[in-house]
Amino acid sequence: MGRFEGRVALITGGGRGIGAATVELFAREGASVAVCDMDEGPAAEVAGPLGERALAIACDVTRRDQVEAAVQKTVDRFGKLDILVACAGITRDNLIHKMTEDDWDGVIDTHLKGSFLAAQAAQKAMVPNRYGKIVFLSSTSALGNRGQTNYTTAKAGLQGMARTLAIELGPFGINVNAVAPGFVETRMTEATAKRMGLDWEDFKKAAAANTPVRRTGLPIDIANAIAFFCSDESSFVSGQTLYVRGGP
Repeated sequence: MGRFEGRVALITGGGRGIGAATVELFAREGASVAVCDMDEGPAAEVAGPLGERALAIACDVTRRDQVEAAVQKTVDRFGKLDILVACAGITRDNLIHKMTEDDWDGVIDTHLKGSFLAAQAAQKAMVPNRYGKIVFLSSTSALGNRGQTNYTTAKAGLQGMARTLAIELGPFGINVNAVAPGFVETRMTEATAKRMGLDWEDFKKAAAANTPVRRTGLPIDIANAIAFFCSDESSFVSGQTLYVRGGP
């Protein structure tokens, strides 16, 4: 029996990268999964092979009505909601003197507001059952990273959100944690290399050389850490941030 047999999970940003890897891992471990993404196409591509145990939902996480509808669709389809993983995110990198207000708003709204709205909607379904697992996706960028004032602020904020919600929701049997990946091979990091005018393979090699375990991260590496926080093995772990970056 898998770790998530009988559990229901909703994963935002589930159509690509870390989100998609998390969906696939949870499904293998027995969960029913709602795959949310900005566009239904990528969500459907991930959910399709999983059959009746997966549901594809188009959802803009910055829109309260769409987030609440996604949670309701999940509960209507599977009867409950046990797990929320907030993976949805974007980057709009630039140095502070070049960063526009739209660059700031887009990143802050997607990461911070989106995670807040998702958690607020999810806890309404979790509290009556006195059980729940919520995981936010932070980043090593939360410690500061050139050209990412918006992104680093959002990712640091998610760590604070996890700590606060762990205190508020703990009495209702809900654990809240954050995972902070380092360099992971995703479309987002490939786009960063392109923006910087760097060859993708050279970019990965440079990242691996600066990582103690001498390799880059893969989406499944992060999904495995998320799975720990969402399993009953972590029932006494809450309000924590786990850095997953191949070194300290």
